[in-house]
Amino acid sequence: MENNYKVGSVVVMKKQHPCGSNEWEITRVGADIKIKCLNCGRSIMLSRIDFNKKLKKIKSL
Repeated sequence: MENNYKVGSVVVMKKQHPCGSNEWEITRVGADIKIKCLNCGRSIMLSRIDFNKKLKKIKSL
């Protein structure tokens, strides 16, 4: 998958968050990527490699 995401992009991950949502907003891009759950607001950081493995699709840029 092409890595054409940026801050503010909404992405869909392969696994659901425990709150029931699988849509996330990217809040930081660098060596690590910080994403925020759109349902409950929880933020997590993933390495770029892990993020690319767990990414299902980019919903909006």
